[in-house]
Amino acid sequence: MRSVRQCSRTACDRPAVATLTYVYADSTAVLGPLAQHAEPHSYDLCVQHAERLTAPRGWEVVRLLPEFEPPAPSRDDLLALADAVREAGRPPQPVAAAAVAEPAALAEAPRRGHLRVLRGTGPDLQPGGPV
Repeated sequence: MRSVRQCSRTACDRPAVATLTYVYADSTAVLGPLAQHAEPHSYDLCVQHAERLTAPRGWEVVRLLPEFEPPAPSRDDLLALADAVREAGRPPQPVAAAAVAEPAALAEAPRRGHLRVLRGTGPDLQPGGPV
């Protein structure tokens, strides 16, 4: 499944829509469409950061696209979402008793939600005991 790349700017969790690269020899920053693969010397930017990009004094910014739009979900994204929905809708499968062998020293406490608490009764589970 293809994962959505995030903006490279610190503390920004928005999806990336553009890739910024620098041409140091020409003092140029090139802002273009999102690259197919993340490169170590390029920066992925979200719509907000791509639109507000400025370059250092004496540098030129070349924008290859006038506007940046978030990419549409790919076929892989849609298939992964459908698989997740199908899996969540399936009834839980019974587990064979032989497959789940809990140690005799553990007793299951009453369940609340999807978590469970195991209460220990053996010496290994007492505070300060072996980990």
